[in-house]
Formats: sequence, structure tokens, C-alpha cells
Amino acid sequence: MAVEIGSVYEGAVTGLTKFGAFVKLSDGTVGLVHISEVANEFVSDISEKLAVGDSVKVKVIEISDSGKVSFSIKKALAEDKPKPRKPRARDNAGKGWKGSPQQNPNTPMSFEDMMARFKAQSDDKISDLKRNTDKRGGNRRK
Repeated sequence: MAVEIGSVYEGAVTGLTKFGAFVKLSDGTVGLVHISEVANEFVSDISEKLAVGDSVKVKVIEISDSGKVSFSIKKALAEDKPKPRKPRARDNAGKGWKGSPQQNPNTPMSFEDMMARFKAQSDDKISDLKRNTDKRGGNRRK
């Protein structure tokens, strides 16, 4: 079996270094998972996340001209998770869309309507930010 970029495989950790972990696939292919590709959060010591002999899912992210294979654990995990769906806004009775037809994503909107909605959302976010900085005792740049 030849590994392909973008494919996800199961492998075993065969070695740890300061900069990553070596993973061996069932076909004998060995590649490196860089420390930045181990988890979604910052990892300062790879031995806190992985140990030799651990079974991990990896995604092939690069194969160099010299044949070196680069893996990613965090990208393999991201493929396993279904993408979250945004809940739809409903009115109080649970029937139909709340508000005007412009709020229904299936109804086409004019450019002016989209700009008006963007401006309103932007103004709301700015007022929330100002309110939060006022609660903390003033400006963050002091």
C-alpha cells in the first residue's frame, strides 16, 4: 500500500524527540508528526501527549521529494469530528423563520440588506466590547 497525501491511517509511535514523534504504519512506512501537529493546543513536551507504543490516527500532509513522510494527528482528529451545524432561528411558536424574510438563508438578499445586517452585527459587537472593557475598570492600553 502506498501512502497518499490527505489519507488517514492507523499507526504506532516508534520514537519521540524534542521536535516530534515517529509513527510507523502497518505497511512499514515511517513518518514524522511534528510537535505542532500533535494537538490543537500548545505542546511544550511531547511525552505529555504521546508515548512509544501508542496507537494513533495520522493524516498524511506531505511527502517530500526524498520520500520523507509528514503526518498530522490533529488534522486526523478533525476529520473524525462532524462539523457542527448552526441552529436555525425560530419564532416562539416554533413555526417558520423569526423576523423578516432577509433572515431566512434560503431567501436571496440584496447587497444593501447584507451590508445593513453586517453593520448592525458589527455595532452590537463593538458595544459589547466597550461594555466589557468598562467593567474591567477602563481601557486595556493603560
